[in-house]
Amino acid sequence: MHSLSVAPTAWARRAAAGIGVTLVTMVVTLGACPASAAPTDRVKAWGLNSSGQLGDATLNERHTPATAAGETGADVSQVSAGESHTLALLTNGTVEAWGLNSDGQLGDGSGVGHSTPGTVANLLGVRAIAAGANHGLALLSNGTVMAWGNNDNGQLGDGTNIDRALPVPVLNLTGVVAIAAGIDHSMALLSDGTVRTWGSNVFGQLGDGTLISSSLPVAVSGLTAVRSIAAGGFHSLAVRTDGTARSWGRNDFGQLGNGTNTMSTVPVSVLALTNVQAVEGGGFHSLALLTNGTVRSWGLNSSGQLGDGTTTNRSAPVAVLGLTGIALISAGNFHSLAYPSAGPVTTWGDNLSGQLGDGSTTNRTVPVGIRTGRIGIVSISGGGAHSVVF
Repeated sequence: MHSLSVAPTAWARRAAAGIGVTLVTMVVTLGACPASAAPTDRVKAWGLNSSGQLGDATLNERHTPATAAGETGADVSQVSAGESHTLALLTNGTVEAWGLNSDGQLGDGSGVGHSTPGTVANLLGVRAIAAGANHGLALLSNGTVMAWGNNDNGQLGDGTNIDRALPVPVLNLTGVVAIAAGIDHSMALLSDGTVRTWGSNVFGQLGDGTLISSSLPVAVSGLTAVRSIAAGGFHSLAVRTDGTARSWGRNDFGQLGNGTNTMSTVPVSVLALTNVQAVEGGGFHSLALLTNGTVRSWGLNSSGQLGDGTTTNRSAPVAVLGLTGIALISAGNFHSLAYPSAGPVTTWGDNLSGQLGDGSTTNRTVPVGIRTGRIGIVSISGGGAHSVVF
């Protein structure tokens, strides 16, 4: 990814860097219920499925929501989508994964991808999950973090650059209350309101005032009183307890929201943004959910992912059109999702692979509502070119 410094592509980390990709076997499990006959209480997914990241026992691209095989909705508490894989946290504190496994991102020790859910090995007592482009994080109930998958830039935080097909502990990290994962960097919010980061720092996304990557957690410079965090492709975001937002890292498309296109190695203030409840980072854009249920966006807008009715990049927040009463937000590489408490799931932005779930492959510059077949969505996630909800 270090060479990806101009116009973005999909989360093709290794292709963009000119690094050879190891070919692995993809196992397609047959015999799952077709989506039309499946229960409505399961994970729903749509979009690109070339690696089985939708979990529906096929490799078929889906332009409307399909049902993931395996666990029922009663067993799931969170979903998180990576570039070409998906994670699901179960209510019993274990994690399931499906899709691409070339870097060990499914955490089962095999390196073999699969299109139906399988268990991430050796994980118990998990409270939260985060999928990076090709790695995964799990926050345990004791406040420590486990990591697995690609580790080219030290994003697993184990002091090495060795890929791990099984979870390993992130070193020197305790008291964690939240986690986030970008393309090749990782984040943790500590109980004292400070933030730790590790992995690639080529754009300053670690926020420690340097451009030096780290395979061990480092402290984000000058950042305190944080209540939530999010990782974009090559940038990072945080919400402070006063309802303002901070950002740092790559900024060539305005994704830091500070009115410039200059990257920052330390946190900067997102302009004109108060009463922030949550933030989300996409590949090269950012979203903020405000306490009044509306959404703001900024950064790259080439596919309409800002939802303001244009394809004009924005270096300061703009309103996403037509959204009120929003409870959840998520950002994929070039698309965005939101869920209002009254439903339905809404999507906008890039739709080349059907990741908006509206039955078409037409990009949308304003949000469109889609039918997921689920009632009472509690978790949504945008991946490289797919979407997942539960």
